[in-house]
Amino acid sequence: MRRTWLIFSQAVTVAVAVLFVVATLKPQWLPRDGAWPVPTAPAVAPPPAPAAALPAPAPAGSAPVTSYAAAAQRATPSVVSITARKAPQRSAQSNDPWFRFFFGDRAEQFSQPQVGLGSGVIVTPDGFLLTNNHVIEGADDIEVQLADGRTATARLVGTDPESDLAVLKVELERLPAVGFGDADALQVGDVVLAIGNPFGVGQTVTSGIVSALGRNQLGINLFENFIQTDAAINPGNSGGALVDARGNLIGINTAIYSRSGGSMGIGFAIPVSTARQVMEGLIKDGQVTRGWIGVEPRDLTPEIAETLKLPIRQGVLITGVLQSGPAAEGGLRPGDVVVKIGDRPVANTAQLFNAVAGLRPNETAVIGVQRGERTLDLSVKVGQRPKARTRQPQ
Repeated sequence: MRRTWLIFSQAVTVAVAVLFVVATLKPQWLPRDGAWPVPTAPAVAPPPAPAAALPAPAPAGSAPVTSYAAAAQRATPSVVSITARKAPQRSAQSNDPWFRFFFGDRAEQFSQPQVGLGSGVIVTPDGFLLTNNHVIEGADDIEVQLADGRTATARLVGTDPESDLAVLKVELERLPAVGFGDADALQVGDVVLAIGNPFGVGQTVTSGIVSALGRNQLGINLFENFIQTDAAINPGNSGGALVDARGNLIGINTAIYSRSGGSMGIGFAIPVSTARQVMEGLIKDGQVTRGWIGVEPRDLTPEIAETLKLPIRQGVLITGVLQSGPAAEGGLRPGDVVVKIGDRPVANTAQLFNAVAGLRPNETAVIGVQRGERTLDLSVKVGQRPKARTRQPQ
């Protein structure tokens, strides 16, 4: 028995010694199922990132914005839905028996009232609203529905087709007027919300950013200085509000670029600074007072500049000057190239329109002109732009 125990103890000792040697010199020979601990190399920490690559610490107490609910709640009560109805235009054919014979019940379609849908914004507590001219143009009856469900018939105060703006008035109490923002302080990348009634589905809020500023030469209005945004704007949003992240009005949604009729991420809004100017003129005088000098302009192209041997490549070529108009009295001639109105550079006709329109009638403006190889500063007494019936000289 003693001999057997001695043999067993020696065998165990040898086995332990062999296991120790294998674990030390050939650990890969041992099982990998976790029963045996396998030594591994210590983890090597990656080198620290350069100081410039580290993000700046967030200010104390700050947190990323995850919701614009407060801005939406502040602005949405001020945005209304507009239904504009036009009386049917009955033709003599609609009462013709042969006409009714061929068209049957469809003849009634020619005498149905036309209905247009859009949006508007309450801008004063006493009931003045801003919307687009094309929303209510030619309407015989304009109905406004508030976000709280109230409805009222709106009175047309005035329109300005050249900027596509209109002012309405409703007689209701406790009207929630929107707060005005600063459109001149906008920057590309600022967050904006578009509020309106797209496709008549009901009040809708969409979000995006300011994609561009000062868009013009789009052929939408005569005076163009649009805010471009990728916030979804669809048919029915026209006349609605474009607000900033605090819920302040910065623009009136006006148009979209679209091949399908729906939003493609390119929408345009009239800045609130322009809208306020138009609104105040319509309320006070029934029309918008703009500057006017009486010229026919066109963009200066490189080809024209080369033909005329001009030392400049940007500006507005004057192709015609109204006889006895402000520009003619100030010495402006056909063939002159306007490069500056006051301190504002002018590179195209849209900029010229906006710069001249911003001048006050009866004030004297200094107009920078390139006449051949000479650079001139002409003093022009600004007139008042006539009320538009057709496109007139600027």
